[in-house]
Amino acid sequence: MEQMLQSREYGFLLCLMKKIIFFIFVCFTTLLSAQKKAYGDGEWFKFRIHYGPITAGYATLKVEDTILHNKEVFHLQGEGHTTGITKLLFNVDDYYQSYIDKALDIPYRFIRKIDEGGYTKDLVIDFDYDTQKAIVTNNKYRTVHQEPIPDNVQDMVSSFYYLRNHLQTSNIKQDDVFDMNMFFDRGNYKFRLKFLGRETLKTTFGKVPTMVFRPYVESGRVFEEEESLTVWVTDDANKMPILIKADLVIGSLKATLTEYKGLTHQFKIIPE
Repeated sequence: MEQMLQSREYGFLLCLMKKIIFFIFVCFTTLLSAQKKAYGDGEWFKFRIHYGPITAGYATLKVEDTILHNKEVFHLQGEGHTTGITKLLFNVDDYYQSYIDKALDIPYRFIRKIDEGGYTKDLVIDFDYDTQKAIVTNNKYRTVHQEPIPDNVQDMVSSFYYLRNHLQTSNIKQDDVFDMNMFFDRGNYKFRLKFLGRETLKTTFGKVPTMVFRPYVESGRVFEEEESLTVWVTDDANKMPILIKADLVIGSLKATLTEYKGLTHQFKIIPE
């Protein structure tokens, strides 16, 4: 009997020890995962969109924790609006949302609701990874259809946040490229990001070390051939955008970071 009790006690202790080890392992891996994240709940950016000294509008990006289909997700929200005389000449009200898995960094739902000078879209795209389909709901025309999606697909908003988490920059070299699958509206596109180099940028926050990238979309380009997009992101663990420039035939349209809050990591600024 005594031997049986000792055996039971030993089994109980062994089971308890396994649970403790498992708990420590989960906490440790969760901590590592959190440390690797470039962003988190409460992050918020505000950009001034301007053509030279003329302010054309403002755009914001924010991250919030939420629940979708009983899963913990990040709710990414982007807004863009024209202002002043630009609003009178060409009114823009754009809303973008993406719900992404916190651990896997894949989108579950993407929402695009825009009004650009009377040109409107109202789309909801749900990503079903069991069937490898994107279910596209067009609220404007009250239609629903499905499109096949490749592995590791991203949407317009989630792609930016995915890159912030997964783009390895410690050993990156000039002209290195990073390719990604992107689903946009009703089709799949190949998205490519090219590294142009490093640059210290003078900003309202001070001198900021940055990495300079150029995004490309192989088909269905948003920009004309004469235009090119360049993005400056901070050369730190945040990898936050600090300047975006579109080179147009008639000049450059810029989006400059003016305000931020809720950064996960320290903002690296070079002291004067």
